[in-house]
Amino acid sequence: MRSEILLNTVGLWSGYGGKPVLQGIDIDVREGEIVAVIGRNGVGKSTLMKSLIGLLPRDKGSIVFRGTAVDNVPAYKRARLGIGYVPQGRDVFPRLSVIENLMVGESISSKRATAEEIEKVFSYFPILKERRNQPAGTMSGGQQQQLAIGRVLMGKPSLILLDEPSEGIQPNIVQDIARIMVELNRTTGVTIVFVEQNIDMIRAMAQRCYVIDKGRITDKIMPETLEDRDAVRRYLAV
Repeated sequence: MRSEILLNTVGLWSGYGGKPVLQGIDIDVREGEIVAVIGRNGVGKSTLMKSLIGLLPRDKGSIVFRGTAVDNVPAYKRARLGIGYVPQGRDVFPRLSVIENLMVGESISSKRATAEEIEKVFSYFPILKERRNQPAGTMSGGQQQQLAIGRVLMGKPSLILLDEPSEGIQPNIVQDIARIMVELNRTTGVTIVFVEQNIDMIRAMAQRCYVIDKGRITDKIMPETLEDRDAVRRYLAV
């Protein structure tokens, strides 16, 4: 039996200053899936992520989470409903320590995190435990990305939105993050939607992909399609 649809958009239009970027986006994501949104630079991928979490208002259409439209629900309330968001560039709090950053994530949940739950995050990202008292701003890009994901996990989301998780990160850490996200999905059932251009990360994580171009979904493909050089050139222009 197929799992229920967790998130879907219906004819979603959104943009900046009255200028549309997304032009009628229709996607659906089922519980427990890992779905990639891929495409060239500047085609609307990050705009879609910001619209889903509520940082950008929709102009037309609808965003539906667990069967209920969340179009007028502010971002912080969407987070409390179970949508976690890791923005492009990570946005950790640089002067706060690792553990203090994690506690910010805990505030999303109505319950205080137990020591066991904190240790669970550390089990996925051991470097965070090792550097728990280190200011986040002094960590490498890859370590900050792990912290940003760990912070989201503290809020116990059922859906994680990841915007360009490989950006500015060395390849071996990219591989680690991809492996950990797949493990998280497998062991906890958390649903993941991620925007990415790194072909290796897409292949390692995605179960299926939406291709976006000029603010519209132009294709739906399986990650294996990207083993073909012509397909990579067509969808990602690299």
